[in-house]
Amino acid sequence: MNVETNRPILPVATSSDIRDYLRMLAKRFPWRFLGVLGLQASAVATALIPPRLLGAIAQDLTDHRATPEQVTWFALAIAGLAMAQALLLAFAARASAVLGELVLAELRENFVRSVLLLPLSTVERAGNGDLTTRTTRDVDAMVKSIRSAVPEVLIAMVTAGMLVVATVVNGPLLALPILIVIPTLLWAGRWYLRRAGDAYLAENASWGELAEGISQSADGARTVEMFDLARQRVHQTDDDLRRAWRAEKATLRLRTFFFPQVDGSFVILLGATLGLGGLFVLHGWATIGSLVAATVYAQMLSHQLGQLLSYVDELQVAAGSLARLLGVAQVRPDREARPATVQDERVVATSLRYSYDSSVEVLRGIDLELHPGQSLAIVGPSGAGKSTLARLLAGIHPPSGGSVTVGGVPLVELPLGDLRGHVALLTQEHHVFMGTLRENVVLADPAATDARVRDALMAVDAWRWVEQLPAGLDTMVGSGQHRITAAQAQQVALARLIVADPHTLVLDEATSMLDPTSVRNLERSLKALLDGRTVVSVAHRLQVSRDADRIAVVRDGLIVELGSHQELLEAGRESAELWKSWQGSDKAS
Repeated sequence: MNVETNRPILPVATSSDIRDYLRMLAKRFPWRFLGVLGLQASAVATALIPPRLLGAIAQDLTDHRATPEQVTWFALAIAGLAMAQALLLAFAARASAVLGELVLAELRENFVRSVLLLPLSTVERAGNGDLTTRTTRDVDAMVKSIRSAVPEVLIAMVTAGMLVVATVVNGPLLALPILIVIPTLLWAGRWYLRRAGDAYLAENASWGELAEGISQSADGARTVEMFDLARQRVHQTDDDLRRAWRAEKATLRLRTFFFPQVDGSFVILLGATLGLGGLFVLHGWATIGSLVAATVYAQMLSHQLGQLLSYVDELQVAAGSLARLLGVAQVRPDREARPATVQDERVVATSLRYSYDSSVEVLRGIDLELHPGQSLAIVGPSGAGKSTLARLLAGIHPPSGGSVTVGGVPLVELPLGDLRGHVALLTQEHHVFMGTLRENVVLADPAATDARVRDALMAVDAWRWVEQLPAGLDTMVGSGQHRITAAQAQQVALARLIVADPHTLVLDEATSMLDPTSVRNLERSLKALLDGRTVVSVAHRLQVSRDADRIAVVRDGLIVELGSHQELLEAGRESAELWKSWQGSDKAS
């Protein structure tokens, strides 16, 4: 079943990958796994004895051989076995819960590790919805299944198998109804399982698309309002909801076919046991005692099969979720680090090309050298490729063609830790993690002293409001903690970059959340700090470009002009016209 989507999504693991992972978990906790099975088998073995005792009582009563004392002892024995079974089930449930939590911890740690190792280029292309749905809805589905469905399924499987054996031992002829019902259930189960996997993957993917669309509408609320896109976004959400509804309806259709067959098979099993068993007793091929035991076994088997099959649906959801969680680990690195020595701090782009897909190139053969210690402003119309060029210069995306090197070494061949020591990117997107303000600033260098943190915050014109916080640098910020404004969060992000101390900074609209006055104050504060560093700024404010040592004008994926502000004015081309237009509008306002 194909998922209706045009958005790129992260990989999904195959059925063989899931089986390999489950085998790995079984090998990871072998003794606990065997202990759970042993306790459950012991509980089942204890539960198999009372039906035989009931059959013996019925046979003795039929033959008029039972005495009150015998019936009393039988009843006491059955009560004792029931208590023993209850204790064994309690121990088995506890062992299953402990094993389940260990498996969940292993799964969560592996998943978080896989997410943190995802290439940033992949995260950006995948979008927020798919990854968010995997970290929330899919993880929740796995938690629910491992805590409830998996233990119940194990118990039901062990119990059903032992009940079949017990029924055959009790009387082979009385086991014939099982041979009638089991093939029917196997056929129905096979039919269902062959279709359910793809259906539930499609369902999970549709919810990821819905989450992505809602996230985009929320994040871009101002843009939606500015360009009157509310109706368009509502239509998009309606389309996503319709896809999710169709995916849910597809799984519901499978369930409405499968479960009535299952329920009908249980009725047939019990009816056939009583009907055929009665005939066998009349012909002397079976006894009343064995028929009573077989009937109780059939009832118990129906219950266990019902338990097992009632969780099949939940296990299918869990299997789809597990496939999506394991798929994150299958994302291949977008670079391969190699031992290399960076000779100097020159960043050079040669014949640089990049495309997000194979059809359209965003950048088309750019040659650019960043002179150490100089500033470069990248300007141009929206969609020209400015931000893409900035990301390639920072080593975020590997180029589709050509290369970007620092000191003669391609950026994509440097380990990430070394790369960020040379080149760092700061965009208008920022995040404040839950923790102290100090912890947020020193993320790039946990060994940074308070003096370095203070200097960085002063450099970005943030120390004044930091001093007014309830606990200063020790104030808890982030989700549910002390709230800081978007502009303050952007200042924290800039301070974090200063602590990282790279020799080349790439700023992609890094001050977009600040008002013009704050921007001017910030630029004055940063000027001394950035002196001697290479700075690349993607800017829409022409004031920023005028103060840069050089300006690169990007249009249609090419650098169409490159030079100082004065050189571009004297050339009288596109940049000069843009500057004159901006000056005219500024004076008019």
